[in-house]
Amino acid sequence: MIRAGLCSVTFRQLAAEEVAARAAVAGLEVIEWGGDVHVPPGDVERAAEVAAATTDAGLAVCSYGSYFRAGADESLTPILDSATALAADRVRIWAGRTGSADASPEQYAQVVSRLRDAVAEASERRVALALEFHRRTLADTPAATLRLLADVPGLSTYWQPTVDAPDDVALHEFAQIAEHTSAVHVFSWWPFDTRLRLSARESLWHPLFVAASAQPVPPRDALLEFVVDDDPALLAAEAATLLDLLDRGAASESPRPVPGRDAGNR
Repeated sequence: MIRAGLCSVTFRQLAAEEVAARAAVAGLEVIEWGGDVHVPPGDVERAAEVAAATTDAGLAVCSYGSYFRAGADESLTPILDSATALAADRVRIWAGRTGSADASPEQYAQVVSRLRDAVAEASERRVALALEFHRRTLADTPAATLRLLADVPGLSTYWQPTVDAPDDVALHEFAQIAEHTSAVHVFSWWPFDTRLRLSARESLWHPLFVAASAQPVPPRDALLEFVVDDDPALLAAEAATLLDLLDRGAASESPRPVPGRDAGNR
């Protein structure tokens, strides 16, 4: 089953321990810890503390949300150090800073070379790397993402709805990369970046999770992100909506495991 979780960047204003506690009360199973505030790269002591807070709350760490930009002069090593201390087996990374339509052949080759080196370094630590599916990167469309995945064996990708994409367009985009998707960032923006409650885009998320659950290997995690006004008071209701969407989307009618009991990384 797809695990329900939270991106810690949703609540940058809260301490990590409070994020974990609120996620557990909301019935979520996993957390992706962000590298910008809660778990800075290379601070392995803090990463270990956050890992302990996560497991103490009955949750699992699903991934480390880094801001590593392939192609820039940036070391992956401190990021992997923190991911290892977190016991995260996946790190989210970014495919450069240039959109696929604007990148020169030289820029593309530079990003690919760096991604290959990154995959090799991460694999030595038994950590997988996954691309952020995002505008102004080389993974900004399904076709561009598939090209990168073909050129850099060992990568997977995240998916999130493209900003301002209508439901049918977003669903078609997911269908093209679904088999390579290891996690989904779940939020409702419409129009453009106006934040709505998750239920406001039922017409997107219900069919999305039906399609995701039908995959031979579904995405491992569905992670809440970007709640309205960054309001922690909304988490419980948004988590309930996500859990309902996942349950209705699942092909199996077997009951959802109790959070924390079966939440170990696959």
